[in-house]
Amino acid sequence: MIQQHNEMPQGELQQLRNGEMITHQTNELFANKKVVLFAVPGAFTPTCSAAHLPGYVVSADELKAKGVDEIICLSVNDAFVMQAWGESQNAENITMLADGDGSYTKALGLSMDTAGFGGIRSQRYAMIIDNGTVTSLHVEAPKSFEVSKAEVILENL
Repeated sequence: MIQQHNEMPQGELQQLRNGEMITHQTNELFANKKVVLFAVPGAFTPTCSAAHLPGYVVSADELKAKGVDEIICLSVNDAFVMQAWGESQNAENITMLADGDGSYTKALGLSMDTAGFGGIRSQRYAMIIDNGTVTSLHVEAPKSFEVSKAEVILENL
């Protein structure tokens, strides 16, 4: 599993923006900026939609005021689902990225197998990345939502 002070692994993540599919190279995505990346087990799922993403939507201005250049929400879903979820949550200040096959989540060592529920998904976590290096990592215990909240990340900036 990725740890604090580790460099982020190389990979690709997708985003649907203005009808165009964009493939982001993670080394470019995280270079020369401070990024808050939070990941959820699934778009449109109860905790993710009721609390996790909304917390970052509400706190986006505060995070950016503390020097965050970009806020990214990552899920093992496709880019079409991530765009629709972002639109439904008024997440225009959040970059909604898809890890469609879960390969990046696996490279981070933060995947979990939910079996019949959805297969390989991401654990719930949040991290602060400074110029490609993890400076703060907050991985939730199973079925918990305590340490990856926007409020906790704000305290760690």
